[in-house]
Amino acid sequence: MKKYFTLLILSVFANYTNAQSTKTDTTGLKAKQVVNLSQVKTVKNVPYVLRADTLVPVPIVDEFLLNSYQNMVYKHRLDSIQKQIPLDYNEYVQSYIDIYTAPRRKDAMSKIIGLAKYYFPIYEKAFREAGIPEEIKYLSVVESALNPNAVSRVGATGPWQFMFATARLYGLKMDNYVDERKDPVQASYATARYLKDAYHDFGDWLLAIASYNCGKGNVIKAMQRSGGNDFWSIRNYLPAETRGYVPAYIAIAYVMTYYKKHQIVPEECNFSIKNDTVMVNKFVSLKNLSAALEVEPAEMAILNPSFKKHIVNGTPDKPKRLLIPKTVYADFDKVYAALNDVGAEAAPNFAAAKEPGTELETRYHRVRRGENLSEIADRFGVEVQDLKVWNHLHSKSVVPGQKLWVKEASAENASPEKKSLKSYYTYKVRKGDTLNRIADKYEGATAESIRNLNTLRSNQLHVGMTLKINRG
Repeated sequence: MKKYFTLLILSVFANYTNAQSTKTDTTGLKAKQVVNLSQVKTVKNVPYVLRADTLVPVPIVDEFLLNSYQNMVYKHRLDSIQKQIPLDYNEYVQSYIDIYTAPRRKDAMSKIIGLAKYYFPIYEKAFREAGIPEEIKYLSVVESALNPNAVSRVGATGPWQFMFATARLYGLKMDNYVDERKDPVQASYATARYLKDAYHDFGDWLLAIASYNCGKGNVIKAMQRSGGNDFWSIRNYLPAETRGYVPAYIAIAYVMTYYKKHQIVPEECNFSIKNDTVMVNKFVSLKNLSAALEVEPAEMAILNPSFKKHIVNGTPDKPKRLLIPKTVYADFDKVYAALNDVGAEAAPNFAAAKEPGTELETRYHRVRRGENLSEIADRFGVEVQDLKVWNHLHSKSVVPGQKLWVKEASAENASPEKKSLKSYYTYKVRKGDTLNRIADKYEGATAESIRNLNTLRSNQLHVGMTLKINRG
């Protein structure tokens, strides 16, 4: 063993003295590293570095050879999973691999890899049917971390982060009851249509992906300015965010495949990944259905994220698709009643929409001092996004005296059941949660208000318990 170790050190030293050592400068190019041999001595053929204070035998490792080996490993791995989309390897891709595999991000990646077991088959089916590469599924991780309820600071929404106008252009529906940008199935088909168009325009998948982030116009400008026709040749002419967007996509493709090499353990989904699909032709309350199925309302909501009011607004002419966890129904009669009767909470909402004087009543509201768009939306029982669309607003900012167009019945005239549906959120406690951490997730919530609403005697929480959180 000792002889083997000595030979190993001699081999490292031979590599060092025979190979020209290099380092990477700030431009990403390789610069020669000048080695002062007078500073290198040997003791019994083992190299060490001469220091000012003492002589410490330190085996010299050729950094360039080590990095080259590591780079070749990453490149080989990317090459092995490449299909239709080029998974190029360079320092930009490596930097994002380092980011996504960093210790502080491993918990987040564990959750995403667990969620992928549910969402990726949905994406793959949509992309196969559309005739585009299935590996585009990784882009949703970059966009939203596989969160169907994700909303960006500029209003991009859903797992594929569609802006309102683009979503309309590619066939997604948004109204008082439904936002299909949050529907993983419908949004995936819309994404496929966009990327198929972009690939037809550019003839290059990485350019098509870049355009998904910054728009086709910016890609065309970058191509004109650079004279290039591939992502890496036009990269420096693209918006700053897009320069990292494509390398991040390639890095995610790597991490989602080789996570075990980085000691990342997938976290199980906290909702059912095996479900039944039901076509609903009536108004159905997800809350009532959750009770009949004996599942948490939050689970029904995450399986059916596009229903904004937690009510499935199916009609005989336009039935709606509803996902139900595969479970042993505790009381099938209750499930049948929840699916087929308009009763309980769904019926008053449906009636309120049809009563004279309340059906999509159009009125103006003049903004008062101190009011904001969220408060106005709550007052009239509508969504902030609806107010923005109806009034052509680009942000949530409003000023006193401004007139807003409202197309829904006043909240004062809405049924008590409708008010109760909007009065609070539900939250399922996870490992590591505290009342303060949960309160930070919701505007206006405090640890004390959560404790009081849920009649908690202490701040102690248990994983899996469901909490009510006041809305605003």
